Amino acid sequence: MVSASMLQSAGFECQKYHTTLGNLNKDNCMFKKILIANRGEIAVRIVRACSEMGITSAAIYTDADRHALHVKKADEAYNIGSDPVQGYLNAHNIVNLAVAAGCDALHPGYGFLSENPVLSDICAKRGVKFIGPNPDVITQMGDKIQARNAMIGAGIPCVPGSEGNLEDVEEARKLAAEIGYPVMLKATNGGGGRGIRRCDNEKELLSNYDRVISEASKAFGKPEVFLEKCVVNPRHIEVQILADSHGNVIHLFERDCSIQRRNQKLIEIAPSPQLSQAQRDYIGTLGVKAAKAVGYENAGTVEFLLDQDNRFYFMEMNTRLQVEHTVTETITGIDIVQEQIRIAYGHELQYKQEEVKFRGYAMEYRINAEDPKNGFLPSFGKITRYYAPGGPGVRIDAAMYSGYTIPPYFDSMCAKLTVWALDWPSVVERGRRALDDMVVYGVKTTIPYYQEIMKHPDFKAATFDTSFVEMHPELTEYTTKLPPELFAAAIAAAIAAHEGI
Repeated sequence: MVSASMLQSAGFECQKYHTTLGNLNKDNCMFKKILIANRGEIAVRIVRACSEMGITSAAIYTDADRHALHVKKADEAYNIGSDPVQGYLNAHNIVNLAVAAGCDALHPGYGFLSENPVLSDICAKRGVKFIGPNPDVITQMGDKIQARNAMIGAGIPCVPGSEGNLEDVEEARKLAAEIGYPVMLKATNGGGGRGIRRCDNEKELLSNYDRVISEASKAFGKPEVFLEKCVVNPRHIEVQILADSHGNVIHLFERDCSIQRRNQKLIEIAPSPQLSQAQRDYIGTLGVKAAKAVGYENAGTVEFLLDQDNRFYFMEMNTRLQVEHTVTETITGIDIVQEQIRIAYGHELQYKQEEVKFRGYAMEYRINAEDPKNGFLPSFGKITRYYAPGGPGVRIDAAMYSGYTIPPYFDSMCAKLTVWALDWPSVVERGRRALDDMVVYGVKTTIPYYQEIMKHPDFKAATFDTSFVEMHPELTEYTTKLPPELFAAAIAAAIAAHEGI
């Protein structure tokens, strides 16, 4: 067994070392220890999956995350550097740690290096199983042009646009004139809603071209961009797929991600309350077809746009676990993270397509440390008090706790609230109630903003698209209750002022 002293001699600091290797694994044909190459709530989520499967979990952290929840929850935790972010982006160092710690697999979570083929490739060369697709598929689907061409070859509908990367702004101008405005300039290697600009006319196209080139270079390391026809006010619908190494591919139905701000998802729903059964069957078939077309393995998501004329168009494929996987787990009862681990080990899927059913509706709220009333600016700092919601049909995936200080170096999401109910009106009401239950003091969050969305008649009627947030700026005009300590101080000040009259 690997000892703490051995790891320390290899240059890795152990904040704690309490292994569960002595525990019996439920399945002898399974990994023994998994390194989790991530942080925050998704790292905690993977730790929990490992615990239930009898697998030892090894966390990583930088100095900024020394007191993070995933460090406290994992069986083992290793410091990977003083730089708050770069430690999570050093693929060679992370895999070296996995080998030194005796890990036989690595789970990338989402974000950071999860869709970086270099990490997957290094894992393969060092004998550590990467829990995700192979590097060739990650590369192909990460390049929007390659992905688009693969889908066209498979007969999957795609938005009209450039056949490859744009040579220059003049080519962009000519193509936009042919297919008609509005158009979208997109970073070829982009993701997560970044490197995208809508252009409503030629003037905007000319002014945005260099900006997208710059964004693509800074965020993704490559200046390539392409152009697509803009689907105006679409619904954003995605399909969760699972694929094993034995040729089996299934879908776990769809999610509606139309409630988003600047291409960043805020609320996700499964299944979509806006689809007919025929549409649901069709898009599920497209998702499976897309995965088979590229020889996909593990969990992935195929994302589509649904236009105002009810036509689906392929948008992209995410070769990783999604933030919003919780809603799919909730309606199907399938643990996607545990399935990822089983698939990576080489097991066949546990389910056939006809055995996958869903029940009711689930909705996930991304609880971000942001101030919606101030342009959604990040609101990092110490959480002075935190009350988690509960009751029937409520799930919380969090990276925070009372007394925890949210560092300013990472994404602002600090928790995910997921609710379930049998029908759409009930899940909206349950979501409203759970949001009321959830209290976070010390930082501003998106909770009160989501409470306003739950009250809106268009949302309650399930008649929304990706323009919903932009079209309703009045939803940020809410009032919030003062924390008890500030309320008491305000009362005391008022009394003092009155007595001084």
